[in-house]
Amino acid sequence: MRVLFKRIICATDFSDLSNRAIPFAVSLAKEFSTKLYFCHVIGLPSTAIYGEILLDPTEQQDKAVRYAREQLGNLIDPQQVDWEALISTGHTADEISRLAEEKSADLVIAATHGRSGLKRFLLGSVTERLMRILPCPLLVIPEPAAGVPAAGDQPLRFQRILIGCDFSADADLALQHGLSLAQEFQSELHLVHVIEKPPYPPPVEKTIGTEDHFQQDMQQLLKEKLSALIPPEALNWCTPTIVLREGQPDEELIRYAVSRNIDLIVLGVRGQGLVEKLFVGSTTDRVIRRAHCPVLSVCTKAQNFT
Repeated sequence: MRVLFKRIICATDFSDLSNRAIPFAVSLAKEFSTKLYFCHVIGLPSTAIYGEILLDPTEQQDKAVRYAREQLGNLIDPQQVDWEALISTGHTADEISRLAEEKSADLVIAATHGRSGLKRFLLGSVTERLMRILPCPLLVIPEPAAGVPAAGDQPLRFQRILIGCDFSADADLALQHGLSLAQEFQSELHLVHVIEKPPYPPPVEKTIGTEDHFQQDMQQLLKEKLSALIPPEALNWCTPTIVLREGQPDEELIRYAVSRNIDLIVLGVRGQGLVEKLFVGSTTDRVIRRAHCPVLSVCTKAQNFT
């Protein structure tokens, strides 16, 4: 099954970090010969960034819209790609999701500001909310690390793709998207499953030899299960790397991505741990906040196969 991106939405708030998503969107639009929408959401009444505050709300909103259109016109070269401006007013994540559904978007691209700690807890994250309410996958462009140049006009190439596999429904769908993109870009494919350490030691003591044997059998079983996820026809164009790690899933995925110079991480939005998700955020949330490369998040309602 091939994933097609026929309509892509790129969200920007005109900050330097947010604008980092634009070259990725343009490059993907060229790769897939797709329609590209640039979306900006005006959050009234906080419109001081568009100029002086006006007493007339209608005049204030009209001025904000004119400013947004002018900024988009300055940012996008009409010769590069077929694009259209989408300017809306309201709550950012909700409006982007509404527009994605209205335009039948196959992909939304946005940059993350990497909020953490108390600020993220109090304000929430537009990116994290988008992951859960969008009707399509979300490609998140991270804040660049020190010394890492922004994407330029060169064609985008995902040379090495990591797919996180925890055998959940969302992870299975993420695998399909990762496989399709790997075939599109002729990428190296890395399937990674992280074995989480139990929070408490087992109640029954095992001898060292017995426990080692159990671990070996478990790892062999997991490797076979991961290998079975790859369709036989995919082996005609790639030789996937099957990897088992042990530890905290987000930490191990990021560590592996850095060590192998991964260009794209593909993850399902919802994993296996409901309690973890409710109290400290999902693995995908934490990977997005700390990843050095783009992260594609996929949920089960985002099924755009042909």
